[in-house]
Amino acid sequence: MTFPLTWLYVPGDRPHVVAKALGCGADVVVIDLEDAVAPDRKEYAREATAELLSEEQPVPVHVRVNALDGPLADPDLRAVAALPGVRGLRLPKVTSPAQITRVAGRVAEHGTRPLYALLETALGVEHAYAIAAAHPDLRGISLGESDLRADLGVRADAGLDWSRSRVIVAARAAGLAPPPQSVHPDIRDLEGLASSCAHGRSLGFLGRSAIHPRQLPIIERAYLPTQREIEEAETIVKAAAAEPGAQALPDGRFIDAAVVATARRTLSLARRT
Repeated sequence: MTFPLTWLYVPGDRPHVVAKALGCGADVVVIDLEDAVAPDRKEYAREATAELLSEEQPVPVHVRVNALDGPLADPDLRAVAALPGVRGLRLPKVTSPAQITRVAGRVAEHGTRPLYALLETALGVEHAYAIAAAHPDLRGISLGESDLRADLGVRADAGLDWSRSRVIVAARAAGLAPPPQSVHPDIRDLEGLASSCAHGRSLGFLGRSAIHPRQLPIIERAYLPTQREIEEAETIVKAAAAEPGAQALPDGRFIDAAVVATARRTLSLARRT
């Protein structure tokens, strides 16, 4: 099983930057046609992205299209949905399951593509589970914290924790992978990024979106299990193999099926390196 940990956003109107991003080590490169592109550059960004993704790429590439309730989303989807180099479509500012169903129907005309919903408003968070369960082609949900922060009027970072947990629970309840964290906007604040990643991991996120290659190793290191965690997971899995069912380990730790499942996930994540 593959566990993407880093999702690097790059502006679609800068194809030379996109080309560099494809070789910088991100698990997924996300070409952005939305927030990172000025209004007068939208058409060029779409054309440049379509040209680049007319061939398969060495790493998975997703495209974030423009807002679904605006005039640019349909042209974006028509231009990129069927391209060989597109491995996923990221849908911004989703607020209802009907939007997912509608996009899935449009995309199906050009070939199925995995969809990923970004929840960036209070309404989107409120409908998190309905959105997560809206369609089989939806493979993930995550937060867009900059817009959500503005919508909620939140100042302190802790003010977003309830929304974060809501989206994590919704994703898991719908059978989706744990969401990645939203971007850390200060590309020079690597210490703050590491601290924020540690907090996100404690909440249940898996991996994180980035806006600069220098953020990638910090994110990966924060989300990969430590050597101690790997050793503890190996002990648990070995004990479960030797004696199925609930039991107490020699050091007093109690393990059951849930603990064993967590240990196996830890080892699966460790093997990606």
